[in-house]
Amino acid sequence: MKKSILITGGAGFIGSHLLRLLVNEYPETNFVNLDSLTYAGDLKRIDDISNQPNYNFVHGDITDLSLLKILFEKYNFDSVIHLAAESHVDQSIINPFSFAQTNVLGTLNLLEIAKEFWSKNFNDKLFYHISTDEVYGSLGEEGSFKEIDPYKPRSPYSASKASSDHFVNSYFHTYGLPIIISNSSNNYGPDQDYEKLIPLVIKNIFEKKSIPIYGKGENIRDWLYVGDHVRAIELIFKNGRIGENYNIGGQNEIRNIDLVNQIIKICDKLLDRPENSSLKFIKFVQDRKGHDYRYSVDFSKLNNEFGWNPMKNFNEGLQETIKSYIDKLKTIKK
Repeated sequence: MKKSILITGGAGFIGSHLLRLLVNEYPETNFVNLDSLTYAGDLKRIDDISNQPNYNFVHGDITDLSLLKILFEKYNFDSVIHLAAESHVDQSIINPFSFAQTNVLGTLNLLEIAKEFWSKNFNDKLFYHISTDEVYGSLGEEGSFKEIDPYKPRSPYSASKASSDHFVNSYFHTYGLPIIISNSSNNYGPDQDYEKLIPLVIKNIFEKKSIPIYGKGENIRDWLYVGDHVRAIELIFKNGRIGENYNIGGQNEIRNIDLVNQIIKICDKLLDRPENSSLKFIKFVQDRKGHDYRYSVDFSKLNNEFGWNPMKNFNEGLQETIKSYIDKLKTIKK
C-alpha cells in the first residue's frame, strides 16, 4: 500500500465505504479525503473514522486547481483514487454543463497536478480513476460489455464520464502517467443518496408516496453490492496493471419493475403491512430521454487476474440494505 493517498469524493456513497475499509486496514498509510460536500456528500457516513490519526478531511472542489496544488505540496501524495463526480443521469439531462465542469474539467485538473508533481519520477505512483459501465452505451437482450469494447455514451452523464476516461487514458499514452481505470455496474447498499432508485423506492414506500417508474419498467440493470465494489477497488489498486481498464460487475441483472416489486415485498413485511399492499404506489411515468435499455459487464478479466467474484448474495444484500434504510427512516420520523 502506498504511503499518502488522495481520495476524492470520500463523503459520497462509494467513497465513504472505500475510506472506511482502507483507513482501518492500512493504519500506516495517510488518507486525505477531498470532498465538496454537495447534496450527495455526507460526513456522517464516515463518522467512525473521523478521528483516526491516518485520516484527514479537506472541504474543497476538484475544479479548484490552486487548492489541488496546495494539497499535493502539503501531503506529497503518491497515489490518487478519484471517485468525485456528478452522477445523477436525470440531473445531467437538465444541467449538462455542471457534469462537464466536475467530471471532465475536474478530472483534467487532477491529472495535470499529478503529472506536474510526479513528473521527475513516476515509479510507485498511481492515478486510479473510478468510472461506470454507462460509458459503453446500451445493450440488447444478449451479451456483456468487455474492456475492449468501444465507448458509446448516450446521456450527458455517461458522455462526461466517457470523456474523463479518455483523458485519463490519454495521460498514460502521452505523458506516461501511471493510471488504472475501473468501470462498475450499478451500486447498491446502505447510505446511498435518496436520488438513486433503490433508496428512493424504499423511502416512498415508507412515506406512502407514489413510486415513479420510467416507461414500462423493462429496462435492465446489473446490481453490484457496494462492499464487493470497494473490495475490488482495493484489489485493483494494489495489484492492477498500469494502463489497464477493469470491469466490475455484480451478476445480478434484473428489470426495474421486478426490482421494485421485490423491494415492495420486503418493505411491506418489515413495516408490518399486508403483503404487496404497496403495489398501489407504483406509477408509470414518461420514459427518460435516451434511456439505455440494458447494462451488463463482463468482469472475467478481473476474475482471471485476481480471482475476484462478487460475494454478496443479491437477495441477502437487498434485504440488509432495505432494513438499514427503514431503520434510519423510523429514527428520523421519531
